[in-house]
Amino acid sequence: MRKSVTPSKRRPEHAPAPPGMFKAHPSRRELYAMGKSLRVKTPRNSHADWKRAKERPDPVRLLMESSKGRIQNLIPIRYGRMLQSPFSYYRGTALNMAADLATTPVSGLRVQACGDSHLCNFGAFATPERRVIADINDLDETLPAPWEWDLKRLAASFVIASRHNGHRESDGREAVLACVRSYRESMAEFSEMRVLERWYASVDMEKLIPELKDKESRLRAKKRLAKARHRAEEHDAPQLMTHTGETPTVQEHRPLIYHPAKMRRRDFSEKFHKAFDRYRQTLPEHVRVILDNFEVMDMAIKVVGVGSVGTECAVLLLMAGEEDPLFLQVKEARPSVLEPYAGKSLFANHGQRVVVGHHLTQSASDRFLGWSTSEDGRHFYVRQLWDMKIKPLVEIFTPSVMQQYAELCGRILARAHACSGDPAKISGYLGKGGKVDEAIADFSALYADQNERDYGEFRKAVRSGKLEAEVERTSP
Repeated sequence: MRKSVTPSKRRPEHAPAPPGMFKAHPSRRELYAMGKSLRVKTPRNSHADWKRAKERPDPVRLLMESSKGRIQNLIPIRYGRMLQSPFSYYRGTALNMAADLATTPVSGLRVQACGDSHLCNFGAFATPERRVIADINDLDETLPAPWEWDLKRLAASFVIASRHNGHRESDGREAVLACVRSYRESMAEFSEMRVLERWYASVDMEKLIPELKDKESRLRAKKRLAKARHRAEEHDAPQLMTHTGETPTVQEHRPLIYHPAKMRRRDFSEKFHKAFDRYRQTLPEHVRVILDNFEVMDMAIKVVGVGSVGTECAVLLLMAGEEDPLFLQVKEARPSVLEPYAGKSLFANHGQRVVVGHHLTQSASDRFLGWSTSEDGRHFYVRQLWDMKIKPLVEIFTPSVMQQYAELCGRILARAHACSGDPAKISGYLGKGGKVDEAIADFSALYADQNERDYGEFRKAVRSGKLEAEVERTSP
């Protein structure tokens, strides 16, 4: 018989736990010391090193491997965009750099990494409360991994972008130093905050613009923010929407926006609606209520970015009324480029991996973020196509603007890592001086040189027809 408990001996439901029930959390000072101790195993100046591994995979072969499973007729567009410069090539080779970063020193501390944190994957967008914030805006490759990998990919991108803009080599180095210093100092700042305080931290564009040192940049930023707000009100419907009879459809702009042939198949509609319903089920109940006001009218393939070209990316047109559209972007989610080196995702669906990565790293995320699976087993995630999105105009940055942007990106990345990792340990490893700053600046210059060599090999492969032959060979 179960022994009864008299009311007088019961612990009240909200009473404090008995002493010793919960393990005391280490203090910030103790965590900082733990991080500092990691310098013995991995000295901070070791991050300056970049040496091509003897067994380094052929960069052209890696690129061809990353093209497998993509829409074959779009692969030449991908290669064409990458051919434009070493900078555009770098943007499309996250897989290549992941393989290289896996051979570099790490402290052993992990975070929810972006996985492709080059400077063009930061930007501005609207929060559900309609504030416009600056944050990481591309997390297709997100996965738990060493914090160093994100920081080094970001830092090297500033050297490569500075060279592309014709800046002096010293200007590129200054941009990297500004980025890493900002990351280090921000990490120390976040480590002293309460947990919720750093989770609520964000970079508000309205507050950021007056702080821009360059007058022309301030004026341009104001105009772009005003345009983004206006575009959100107008939904860009005239540019992307047309009518087939009385039915609104997505306006084609071939070869970048088009209706795929599979839409003409008899079974397509049923399969699509099943996949859309699977997406709907991943949304919180209150977002489903919002979504249910809309009806799906059309879908079209929409080519985006550099690294994503050839994956199944689409735009959905939904309508709640005659002048009330909603555009959703559907992006194929393939395994993260970090998986071979950082371990497999815990999520069976890579769309879910990406969505969770958004929520873990961004200070605010799209209300419509969700995921689904197609009938053929492909994974997808969904978000709004436009939501006051503003992309950095990196190609016109002057050295001073590049440096200020580097500071901003360093702070944003530090906040993302501080929320998913242990900021006090990372701060303890980084320290208060500039050792890591200088080391990663050295690495970035060396890796920018490697990127140029790889770009040269890529150009040779294109000129020789090697890549085109591979596209023909793998075509269905």
